[in-house]
Amino acid sequence: MQASTSDVLRVAVIADSDTRWKWGALTARRLSVGEAELSGFLLRGRATPTPRQLAEVGAGVDTAAVREVTGAEFLRAVEQDGYDVVVLALVGGAVQAMLHGLAALGSPGAAAGTSVVGTSAAGTAAVSKSARRPVVVTGYVGVVYEKLADGLLLRHGADVVLANSLHDAERFRAVYEGVGADASAVTGSALPFLGGALYAGGALKTVVFAAQPSVPASRDGRTYLLRRLVEHARLHPDREVLLKLRSQPGEHTTHIEELPYQKLAEKLPGGLPANFRLVYGHMGDVLDRTDLLVTVSSTAALESLHRRIPTAVLTDLGIREALGNHHFLGSGCFASWDQLDSGASPAADPAWLARQGVAAGGPASGGGSYDTAFDAVRERIARLLLAPRLPPIEPYYTHVTAPGYLPGILARYRLDAAPAAETGGVRRVVRDAVRDAARGAYRHGVQRVAPVIRRMGEL
Repeated sequence: MQASTSDVLRVAVIADSDTRWKWGALTARRLSVGEAELSGFLLRGRATPTPRQLAEVGAGVDTAAVREVTGAEFLRAVEQDGYDVVVLALVGGAVQAMLHGLAALGSPGAAAGTSVVGTSAAGTAAVSKSARRPVVVTGYVGVVYEKLADGLLLRHGADVVLANSLHDAERFRAVYEGVGADASAVTGSALPFLGGALYAGGALKTVVFAAQPSVPASRDGRTYLLRRLVEHARLHPDREVLLKLRSQPGEHTTHIEELPYQKLAEKLPGGLPANFRLVYGHMGDVLDRTDLLVTVSSTAALESLHRRIPTAVLTDLGIREALGNHHFLGSGCFASWDQLDSGASPAADPAWLARQGVAAGGPASGGGSYDTAFDAVRERIARLLLAPRLPPIEPYYTHVTAPGYLPGILARYRLDAAPAAETGGVRRVVRDAVRDAARGAYRHGVQRVAPVIRRMGEL
C-alpha cells in the first residue's frame, strides 16, 4: 500500500445504503478540522442508492465520482490508493467482512512521512501516516435499538467504533468487556448530521410525520398511522400536515419497504385533504419549517430534538422493542394521536437529551456543546496516525471463536478465500460482463419483483 505524502487527510468512505452514505460521508467530514480529500464507494447490493437518493443526502460530495464496487474491488482500491482513514458505513456483516479483508492486505506498517491533520482541542497535531494500512472507523447511522451485541461484535476490530452518545458509549463498552474483548476503540462522538437553526416557537402551523421503511412492518399498522395523520389534517385545516418519505416507490434504503405509504395513500377512503402532502428531500430542509415532528422511532426525532422542535414519539401501536420506540424511555416525548389531536405538545427531558448528545446537552463525554462532540475522535485518529506502527486488525470473530458464524459472513461478501490471480483479455471481459448482468438481475429481483410477489400473496 502506498502512503499519502500530502498534508491533506485522505479518507475513503464505503456505504451500502442512502442513510449509511449520509452518516459515513458526514462523519468523514468531521474527522479533521483541516482539509480532507474524500473518496466515495457504494457496496453493490439490494439497497444500493440511486443518484437521486445520493443527491438528496446533501453531504457535499460529487455523486458522479462515487463508485459502485464489490467488497474485493474496494479492498483493491484501498491497497492501491493509500488512504489515511477508511470509514465503513455498512451493515454489521459487511463491516466484519471488510475488517477481515483489510487485515489480510498486509502486516502493520512502518512510519512514513509527516502530515498535519488539523487543529483540535489539543492543538495542531503532526501525524505519521502508516505505509501499510489506514485507520479504520465504523459506527451506527442512528438509534441503536436492536441486535446490540450482534452488531457491535461484528464491528469489533476497527480502530474506532463511534458511539453517538454517552448512553451508547457505556452500552458499547459493556458488550465488549462482557466477552473479554478490547473496548478501547469505542469513542464518544455524536450523530454527524445534527444542526440547523433552533426552533423559534410560535403557532403550530406545520406538523411532520417522519415515516420509516419497516416500522411498523404490517399493512394494518401502516394504514392506521396514515389514517390518523390524515384525520389530524382534517381536524386542523389551518395546519399543513406533511408525510416525510425516505424513498420513491421502487427505491430502497437501509430497510426494505414492502408497503410504501404512497401506495397506501392512493387507496385511502375519502382521498386526501388539501392541507396534507407527501414530501421528499433533505430532512434538514423539512425541519426548517416544522412546528411538531411526529414519528414512531425515526432518528429524525433526534435531529428534531437537537433543534428544540416539539417532538412526539407515538404510543398508538404500543411501546415495544420491535418498533424501536422503547429507546425513548425517559425522554418525555411519548404521546398518542388522540393526545396530539387535542393539542398536546411533549416536552423533552433535559437529562435524557444530555445523555443522547442532542439539544446542546453535550457530546458523549457528557457535557460541552455539539461543536466539540468530535474532538475525542479527531484526537484518537491523530494518535493512531502518529504511531510508528498501527497494530494488526484483530476482530473478535475469527475461525477459532466463531467457526460456525464467520465463514458464512465472509462467503456472503465473496471474501471467504484469497482472490484468484487476475485473468486477462477476452476471458476477463466476458467474466466481468456476466457478473454485472447477474448483479443487475439480482437487484431487479430483490427490489422490484419480490415485493410485488409478496404483496400479491397478501391479497
